[in-house]
Amino acid sequence: MSYLISIIVPCYNEEESLPLFYDVIVKQAELMKNKFDTDFEFIFVNDGSRDNTLDIIKSLSQKDERVKYISFSRNFGKEAAMYAGMKSASGDFTAIMDADLQDPPSLLEEMYRYITEENYDCVATRRTTRKGEPHIRSFFARCFYKLINKISKANIVDGARDFRLMTRQMVGAILEMTEYNRFSKGIFGWVGFETKWLEYENTKRVAGETKWSFWKLFLYSLDGIIAFSTVPLAISSVIGFLLCIVAFVLIITIIVKTLLFGDPVAGYPSLVCIICFLSGIQLFCFGILGQYLSKTYLETKHRPIYIIKETNTIGDK
Repeated sequence: MSYLISIIVPCYNEEESLPLFYDVIVKQAELMKNKFDTDFEFIFVNDGSRDNTLDIIKSLSQKDERVKYISFSRNFGKEAAMYAGMKSASGDFTAIMDADLQDPPSLLEEMYRYITEENYDCVATRRTTRKGEPHIRSFFARCFYKLINKISKANIVDGARDFRLMTRQMVGAILEMTEYNRFSKGIFGWVGFETKWLEYENTKRVAGETKWSFWKLFLYSLDGIIAFSTVPLAISSVIGFLLCIVAFVLIITIIVKTLLFGDPVAGYPSLVCIICFLSGIQLFCFGILGQYLSKTYLETKHRPIYIIKETNTIGDK
């Protein structure tokens, strides 16, 4: 039986790596065509690139009818690009890959075997090493995975990549989650389905530079925590309760010392320290609450996840 595999490739300023990626993925597609009689479609999502990414994609589409493209009106982020690609994909199976070849196309054959022969719904990848990454970035990444798995019900594997091959049923379940603030690593785990994990060593980009700075990754991790856990709200409540108990104990202590022993109440320095400490705690808790309110505010606006400027796909499927 012949299956169609949709390859979704989010692109943001990838003019250097796109030709290299295309050559490799086409060779892999031909190999799998000969082995399994599979057909392919390549959906490149231009996420508001400022270089010649779109021109390169268009030139590829002119010489290869399997190449489809979606171009956003501006940069909406990788999450929106993946969602748009899945919405336009018509394949029996759908894969998400980066254009920088850090996701080895050679793994597609093994992924396909697991899904068709062992009935997995998804075959995902994870890096066993973080070779080439700054140590501080790797440290915080590991801390994030440990934290979010403890405080949420989303099963997010340490080192998990967006690179995965999914069945049509799983893609449909993901598309039903239409929230504006998207965190796909959590969504993939939340929808469930039987997932097989493939491990591989980290590889460097073939060209260009990463678009993910430490600050962007930090904000992305906050989005993930807020999207899949309400524990921070509970923590702020617990902190407030504990501080009330501490304040009550201190008040009783001061009253007892003053009435029984005549000790004077500590003056200006201690008062300033207490005010600053409590103000900091309050602002911290307000900040947590504000994050949840801001996400709720954005969701209630019902803004589109992305806006398409031009495409050669026939509508969203």
